[in-house]
Amino acid sequence: MNLTAPASFFEFTVPEWLQECLNTRQVAADCSEAQTTRADADLVCRAFEFAYRLHQGQYRASGEPYIMHPVAVAGLLRDLGGGSAMIAAGFLHDVVEDTEITSDELEAQFGKEVRLLVEGVTKLSKFNFSSKTERQAENFRRMFLAMAQDIRVIVVKLADRLHNMRTLEHLSDAKRCQIALETREIFAPLANRLGIGRLKWELEDLSFKYLEPEAYRSIQELVAEKRIDRETQLNELANNLRDRLKQIGIQVFELSGRPKHLYGIYQKMQRQQKGYNEIYDVAAVRIIVEANEDCYRALAIVHDMFRPIPGRFKDYIGLPKPNRYQSLHTVVVGTTGRPLEVQIRTLEMHHIAEYGIAAHWKYKEAGNSNGNMTGTDEKFTWLRQLLDWQSDLKDAQEYLESIKDDLFDGEVYVFTPQGDVVSLGRGSTAVDFAYRIHTEVGNHCAGTRINGRMMTLDTPLKNGDIVEILTNKSSHPSLDWLNFVVTASARNRIRQWYKRSHRDENLARGRDMLERELGKNGFEALLKSAPMLAAVERCNYHSVDDLLAAVGYGEITLNHVVNRLRETVKAQQPIAPAPQQLLLPATPSKALLPSPCKSPIIGVEGLLYHLAGCCTPVPGEPIIGVVTRSNRGISIHRQGCSNLEPVPGDRLVPVSWNPIQEGERPQAYPIDIQITVIDRVGVLKDILSRLTDNNINVRNAQVRTFPDQTAVIDLGIDVRNHDQLERTFAQVKKLSDVLNLHRLSQSED
Repeated sequence: MNLTAPASFFEFTVPEWLQECLNTRQVAADCSEAQTTRADADLVCRAFEFAYRLHQGQYRASGEPYIMHPVAVAGLLRDLGGGSAMIAAGFLHDVVEDTEITSDELEAQFGKEVRLLVEGVTKLSKFNFSSKTERQAENFRRMFLAMAQDIRVIVVKLADRLHNMRTLEHLSDAKRCQIALETREIFAPLANRLGIGRLKWELEDLSFKYLEPEAYRSIQELVAEKRIDRETQLNELANNLRDRLKQIGIQVFELSGRPKHLYGIYQKMQRQQKGYNEIYDVAAVRIIVEANEDCYRALAIVHDMFRPIPGRFKDYIGLPKPNRYQSLHTVVVGTTGRPLEVQIRTLEMHHIAEYGIAAHWKYKEAGNSNGNMTGTDEKFTWLRQLLDWQSDLKDAQEYLESIKDDLFDGEVYVFTPQGDVVSLGRGSTAVDFAYRIHTEVGNHCAGTRINGRMMTLDTPLKNGDIVEILTNKSSHPSLDWLNFVVTASARNRIRQWYKRSHRDENLARGRDMLERELGKNGFEALLKSAPMLAAVERCNYHSVDDLLAAVGYGEITLNHVVNRLRETVKAQQPIAPAPQQLLLPATPSKALLPSPCKSPIIGVEGLLYHLAGCCTPVPGEPIIGVVTRSNRGISIHRQGCSNLEPVPGDRLVPVSWNPIQEGERPQAYPIDIQITVIDRVGVLKDILSRLTDNNINVRNAQVRTFPDQTAVIDLGIDVRNHDQLERTFAQVKKLSDVLNLHRLSQSED
């Protein structure tokens, strides 16, 4: 491609900044604060050329050439002050996902830095997941891990999402709502966490437009109707203030009025249950001065000229927000008698308020070429907590709820004894605070001092409280805490502790379940084999014992583990000495089964038989027959049943399930299950609703409660096959209050 080609050469209009770069082989002087080198310009040009070639022939839903999207993303990153590597990543962010180019090829062309940025924003579209929720959760896990290595990853992702939101009208209604909801719940709060106000506001307004279109249009019309009156008041107030500030020698860089974004106005109306005319801070006057002391001098002038409203002053300079936002906010009675908000900040504070982390890239501050997050960087405490928690939360839905809860702005600001600020949700308690500091602090919390006084753990925290957590190695979470904690992260940590506290019991149960499924022959060797270690890694666990314990307390289903084992066995030779068919038993192939008969069991035609009560087999599970000595005919057991161990081989009969014919009504098979739960009102109802959703009949139910606030629920249910049972078990185990779930066995004659 001729890099010096005019704009008409391309099948879209090339932005002026990019055309200049292509023509001169150097980035425009305003691309970043420092003069870029020829190498930087060359990287940007080569990235555009590469993306242009790969995306040729691809078109967006709007019908425009696909390359227009990467160019727009690169332009947004340039406007945010990104360097050449970020701009190049903007051009290339979709090539790994949407073309045949691999990450290795990308690194060979553009270097490791660009590769890591692109990989961080690449979705897992080429992997198989059991649900959209699981895919979404795993995408966010990868993104947060990439952010920990280079915080610029999320800025590239935010630019990508912003342009997608700007062109969302070309998608279907369902797709628009899905993307807009994810944007409002995840990406707008992320932009806020990074302090990038200009991205947060636009992402929220665009989400608002598609999720609540009628309310959006209504607010938009109200703001437009009042624009002239509002501008008149703001201009008069600004002119008066400018004259007074000039008289006392304060240099003012900017003094202007600005409307609040639409979603912010709507949120305030909903939160305060007020009409538009009752919201006084629809617009604000912003004063930008030179130094910190000028902010407080300007505040004195504002309060001298206009009557301040008590309780409406906030000093975010002395007490910055967690995202580094600094400003003075005050509300005064304006010239028309209506309240008006005034914001006062320095030029540097304003730059941080608009661009957040992009105002002072970490790699620039440290003099390095990347954005690595150090362990002592307080700005990213929230990100480190997300990384700590995501290793504990295996359930996709639970993980998504946890990150949504943590990303949203806290409404209560409290202090540690060392003076560090911690933001929490309204109504949070000392236990929420303890788990926000660290999981182990919460797990060993024994008491709290608030403002130097001993208080109960359920005391709601207030702005400015100094909170000290007293810990004891012998202390552990109480189920009572679930009645008053506010944050989802604290609730999840408490439940996780209760599950892990019975580790030995869960480990033994998980081991027994897997052994029953796979058989004893070669089982010990299997646990140490390469396929098992690979399956452990694919299931996101650190060791075989961790995986077995998770199976024991229901964090992961047995069927899921066996499927992962099957996949890894296909990919590599197992090192265990046991035959593969013993490692991974499967239902006999239909092609090898005899012709169908009326009996549900093949191999017992014309004989007396019954299903063993000790293991209660159901269709889909490998089975074997045993000739009984009590004239009861043949007893049908699940393969691996412990009662088969003493049975001599001459009493075993090969049997299998007869496949259900089309139009034939499947038979129901009774089994008994036991569920251990955290005792709360409605937990049985939630469990029964999961069973009803899967068309499972409940024959009987018995509930026993215990002093430690746990309960054991015994249920007799009827199922049609193993798949239905596993699917139901998986859904029940996802309930956060479920500690254990397993099938019950009975004695067998």
